[in-house]
Order: sequence, then structure tokens, then C-alpha cells
Amino acid sequence: MTNAINWFEIPVKKFDRAKAFYETLLGGEIQVMPHPAYKYGMLPVDMQNGVGGGIVEGEGFEPSMTGTLIYLNGGDDLSVPLSKVEKAGGKILVPKTSLGPNGFMAHITDTEGNKVALHSMK
Repeated sequence: MTNAINWFEIPVKKFDRAKAFYETLLGGEIQVMPHPAYKYGMLPVDMQNGVGGGIVEGEGFEPSMTGTLIYLNGGDDLSVPLSKVEKAGGKILVPKTSLGPNGFMAHITDTEGNKVALHSMK
């Protein structure tokens, strides 16, 4: 097993609003995927070398501030996506915080009421 995580899904209430938030935050396009029961979008991912995930709107998918915390890739410098959080409608809960030799992290809320985290080495 290469990675403990295989795939993740972030529940959303308003797909288009969440799509705009994550596209702004991550600086990449959310690929809308056809699904018979849900609105589904894949976050940017290298399917050959990375772990991917998506946003999903539908019955049984409820945004939450509690539960599992997903760390999204903050790119080369965590300051870049953090500077976009509030402009895109989110909120910074824990600012950029040093993890020593393991880089930096921050906690945010998205437009849907999910708590997610960001990580980068700078």
C-alpha cells in the first residue's frame, strides 16, 4: 500500500458556490463529473502519482465542522492560498502555523461550513 488515503469527498450544499471557492483556493479547475444521483466535481489531481478527491452535493452529504480533517495541498507557500480564503467566502480558523521541519499548516472553513486544513513546506 502506497497511501493510507485512496480518495476523499467534501460534502457541499451549493455546488456552484463550493466549486468557485475551491477553484479560487487551489488555483485550478474543478472538473465536473457526470453522476446519476449527485452533483460531483473532482479537485485538481495527478491521477498517476497523487491522492485525489472531490466535492459532492446530494442526499446524505452534510458539511461539518467536526469529524475527519482533510489537509489539502497548500502549494509551494501556504500564504498564497490563505490570502484567497476570505475573498472567496471562507474563514481562517487557525492561521499559518509552523510544524518545524514538517512545514506549515492552517485550518479554514469553506463556504459550505466544512472545516478543512491546508499544508505546505513553506
